[in-house]
Amino acid sequence: SELCKLPAETGWVEFKENNANPKDMGEYLSALSNAAALQGQANGYVVWGVKDMTREVVGTTFHPDKTKVGNEDLVNWLTRLLTPKLHFQFYELPHEEKPVVILEIPRAHGRPVQFQGVEFIRVGSYRQKLKDHPQIEQQLWRVFDATPFEELLAIRHADSADVLSLLDYPSFFELLDKPLPTDRENILAQLAEDRMIARDAAGKWDITNLGAVLFARNLDEFKSLARKAVRIVVYEGKGRLKTIREQVIRKGYAAGFKTLIDHLNALLPRKEVVDHGIRREVPLYPEPAIRELIPNALIHQDFSITGSGPMIEVFSDRLEITNPGEPLVKTDRFLDSPPRSRNETLASFMRRLGVCEERGSGVDKVVAETERYQLPAPLFESPAGFTRAVLFTHRPLRQMDRADRTRACYLHACLRYVARDPMTNSTLRARLGISEPNKAMASRIISDAIKDGFVKPEDPQQGKKYAKYVPFWA
Repeated sequence: SELCKLPAETGWVEFKENNANPKDMGEYLSALSNAAALQGQANGYVVWGVKDMTREVVGTTFHPDKTKVGNEDLVNWLTRLLTPKLHFQFYELPHEEKPVVILEIPRAHGRPVQFQGVEFIRVGSYRQKLKDHPQIEQQLWRVFDATPFEELLAIRHADSADVLSLLDYPSFFELLDKPLPTDRENILAQLAEDRMIARDAAGKWDITNLGAVLFARNLDEFKSLARKAVRIVVYEGKGRLKTIREQVIRKGYAAGFKTLIDHLNALLPRKEVVDHGIRREVPLYPEPAIRELIPNALIHQDFSITGSGPMIEVFSDRLEITNPGEPLVKTDRFLDSPPRSRNETLASFMRRLGVCEERGSGVDKVVAETERYQLPAPLFESPAGFTRAVLFTHRPLRQMDRADRTRACYLHACLRYVARDPMTNSTLRARLGISEPNKAMASRIISDAIKDGFVKPEDPQQGKKYAKYVPFWA
């Protein structure tokens, strides 16, 4: 009934009485999927059993589950000939004792949908080849380029009970420090206001990727996001030959963040210290650094890379946090570059929840914490298609190689530079725990960092006694 109220010129809905020609149907799947994307709709629809001009419900004799093309079921035949694959759905409904069939067609994402290798579009009330309308084709590609991951749909056409079953809505209200409404409609309204869900044309609910990835009770319930759950793997020793423990955090990133941190802390090695005669265990890694790096990995991942998600690997000498997608800025500029995020809506909401830094990447905090703990400098790298941050356990300076030392020197210079207090021999000694009589060692590390192109003298004419050093990019 909601669809029947739409104006006649609506480009993403088609009404028919009985015409159920399979080839026409395939072309409509392409045309209406593309038209829905163009017009900002979650779905397109074909409705059988309704007169096109008058919208009078007359009933239909079309039964999709009984229709075959040759020896093949209609749904299989259509699915096979569509590129990319579409999760379309037929619904058979009685309306005032007259049978009606609705074909719900998800909007196209990323590229136009083809049927038998041809892209179609609705122009007015006509189904046409997209290539014959270059301006519309350009518009459609602009839509694909402009639609962020968070606005795409994880689940379509859910009823209210399903939404509340799939999403951890109490966590939503708790993390936003809002009272939990006592009635279902108010809960749904507030979820919709923050774009976790959206009402569809049939009056049901779509769950957005934003809502699912943040507040899923179980990401396995969302086919397209199941592989985005965070994995924690603990290995024996320094290599990946033997896995001791593996844990998958299946809750959404916001709803499950505390669980994730608690699980990780329980798995991380600790050391025993004696403080005023009292023995206690302290973490080998600074927790504030971990609390910065994990949200960064979640927020900056490339969700278009399917089949892999964020991973935290624990070795005897290091902790590696990896996410799909190469970084948008060079790894050696993480500390000073203005923030750039692939998923700005996700980042913004995580900031609102207080899960990550208000602005910036928080890498300055990570570097500062490793300095405070007198740990080797963190390593940021970009193996093909991924971004990785590595924290190391304590290692004496004599066991660090040249790359470790110059990296520590470079990141220290970056930290001092953004604080407008350039690095000196004295500040580097304090950073690396080098005593004053051994200042020549600090000078050698600075000299190596200059030769390797990481730092430079603040003033090329400066004397050695009061020399200051800045990053290469300063």
